[in-house]
Amino acid sequence: MILFLTIVSGLAWTVVYVDAIRIGFRDKSYAIPAAALGLNFAWEAVYASRSVATGISVQGIFNIAWGLADVVIVYTFLKFGRSELPPWVTRRLFVGWALLLGVTSFAVQLLFVVEFGWEDAARYAAFLQNLLMSGLFIAMFAARDGMRGQSVLIGVAKWIGTLAPTIVFGWFGNSTLILGVGALCSVFDLAYIGLLWWARSKPGSLASTAAR
Repeated sequence: MILFLTIVSGLAWTVVYVDAIRIGFRDKSYAIPAAALGLNFAWEAVYASRSVATGISVQGIFNIAWGLADVVIVYTFLKFGRSELPPWVTRRLFVGWALLLGVTSFAVQLLFVVEFGWEDAARYAAFLQNLLMSGLFIAMFAARDGMRGQSVLIGVAKWIGTLAPTIVFGWFGNSTLILGVGALCSVFDLAYIGLLWWARSKPGSLASTAAR
């Protein structure tokens, strides 16, 4: 069961990243919120490197695949992200902010390792940044007034990709913290899916609401 759920999670998150790449180039935007993207890229770079060094596992294969996909998503952020910001944010400021975000993301991942050790750090960091991502997706929907740079597929795959390891590490692993944070992720993810579904099924609803 644990191997099955690990594969389900790995495939679901792979769908998230592949569709994020597709949507990013289609809409000339980036499909993963910036802070979550930085943390995810750092997490995958750190733990993919560790997988190569210590021996490849099923999870390690997914970590490597996700890290490679994240390189492309980071590219979409660097290429299109400046257009999402106010005019006073110059190209130089944008690059400086992106570098600071990247350095901070790697520092956070390594601090988790120092504090908790490799195994617990991977789990705690993953779930906490996952919850951050869930909230930031809703903020992205609000900031963009709709589905630009987003898709229902990303929302559903993220929910499934998080729910599976919540069961593995929270329920089977007897971790109240992971079970609780994973449950909160589901609450935010389902709310986000609901927003996307509403916007897709009633494409004029956002414009009509803003006009009131």
